[in-house]
Amino acid sequence: MAAAKKAVLGPLVGAVDQGTSSTRFLVFNSKTAELLSHHQVEIKQEFPREGWVEQDPKEILQSVYECIEKTCEKLGQLNIDISNIKAIGVSNQRETTVVWDKLTGEPLYNAVVWLDLRTQSTVENLSKRIPGNNNFVKSKTGLPLSTYFSAVKLRWLLDNVRKVQKAVEEDRALFGTIDSWLIWSLTGGANGGVHCTDVTNASRTMLFNIHSLEWDKELCEFFEIPMKVLPNVRSSSEIYGLMKISHSLKAGALEGVPISGCLGDQSAALVGQMCFQDGQAKNTYGTGCFLLCNTGRKCVFSEHGLLTTVAYKLGRDKPVYYALEGSVAIAGAVIRWLRDNLGIIKSSEEIEKLAKEVGTSYGCYFVPAFSGLYAPYWEPSARGIICGLTQFTNKCHIAFAALEAVCFQTREILDAMNRDCGIPLSHLQVDGGMTNNKILMQLQADILYIPVVKPSMPETTALGAAMAAGAAEGVGVWSLEPEDLSAVTMERFEPQINAEESEIRYSTWKKAVMKSVGWVTTQSSESGKNVFIILAALS
Repeated sequence: MAAAKKAVLGPLVGAVDQGTSSTRFLVFNSKTAELLSHHQVEIKQEFPREGWVEQDPKEILQSVYECIEKTCEKLGQLNIDISNIKAIGVSNQRETTVVWDKLTGEPLYNAVVWLDLRTQSTVENLSKRIPGNNNFVKSKTGLPLSTYFSAVKLRWLLDNVRKVQKAVEEDRALFGTIDSWLIWSLTGGANGGVHCTDVTNASRTMLFNIHSLEWDKELCEFFEIPMKVLPNVRSSSEIYGLMKISHSLKAGALEGVPISGCLGDQSAALVGQMCFQDGQAKNTYGTGCFLLCNTGRKCVFSEHGLLTTVAYKLGRDKPVYYALEGSVAIAGAVIRWLRDNLGIIKSSEEIEKLAKEVGTSYGCYFVPAFSGLYAPYWEPSARGIICGLTQFTNKCHIAFAALEAVCFQTREILDAMNRDCGIPLSHLQVDGGMTNNKILMQLQADILYIPVVKPSMPETTALGAAMAAGAAEGVGVWSLEPEDLSAVTMERFEPQINAEESEIRYSTWKKAVMKSVGWVTTQSSESGKNVFIILAALS
């Protein structure tokens, strides 16, 4: 017993990692960055119409309570005293939009998920109003006008959901991304909950000026968003409020613990991977795939379809750091699709077995553009295709092609990043659930033709949120000084094919991408359908 107790001396930090497909609560030792325990719950996604993706905000909140409670139980079984948890960080799926009633704490509609495409006509109408010679949206936010970001989702809710309109008129409505919804709820909700967000999440709304670090009046007017519904913007590492969850007895043990870290999941992974130097980059393989490169204290605007985003601001008086980001909409989601829609695998882990059986896609290419193509194309008209099929093709080849698709999409982003930054990456740091798949990691090294480096503890998103929370002023249990950061053990995957073969496969993939574009016709033929969809959804 004594040995078990001794092993966990020092303060602990918890992290809520609320992703698109699951929620986790993880607890780390702040001195060694060791993961002590965690619990995970899968989250349902609803698809009420083609292209629509929603989640229930209450289910998301409930899953957070459940994960906290189960993790606390597990720590108890390990003889670890949960009163050692000194702070909690939050990391979240970004852009997903929630509007709720501040008097009752009830959501006024489902959360509209970042992948959702219902706002395509909203985007088309708005883009006609941006002067061609002055794209003020991009110059202020670093983002292209796209269905991906929160402002257009909020605009759709204001235009189409009577409950939301009424709550805004009566001054009861609050808007937030998932971090805001969770922090407000965890700090008391309708009884004094704190309505805030951090600079990284704010920078994904299309309403936030990434230079002045404030909500932008001109952008709010352009999207016709009332500023009174927006959360207060804070740094990524400071005390926002204290945990108030007494209704849940076991998790109530964390009552009064400060919530002091908040980062959008991709920024959290950048911090968790210790990419604090200009030019360091990481790629996270989750539902989507996100490659971020730290550009230091300067905004770099991309000429090649990448986003400029806030990387982190680790303290109220600390400088803000920026990143270039390449976003791929569908990565892990393609595995989930093979499992849930096609039924060719029963569990996500099985895909590695299938791919291993054949060791090649045998000329089959899969472009999973289920929500259009994100970076570097920003092509909403694209749809998913599987091509190069022959009588010989079987489910193993399709599984292999799905894994290859994730790697090819990453290569496209890396190429764009190299062109924007002018310094090619010598290796790629990777994290996220899919990195457990060894075939995927080897393929990635082969297709990029540079080594892929993976930390032995893949939960870097949660680690980043924990670091921000533990380092906050008034908590001070986690040092971010380079000499104090624990060395991480890494696994390396070296390229094993020749460069020529890699190039041939890549250029064939690009041919397949071109075939996926232009499937959805323009608005004229869609508009009638869209109006019908919206009316049907609201009736």
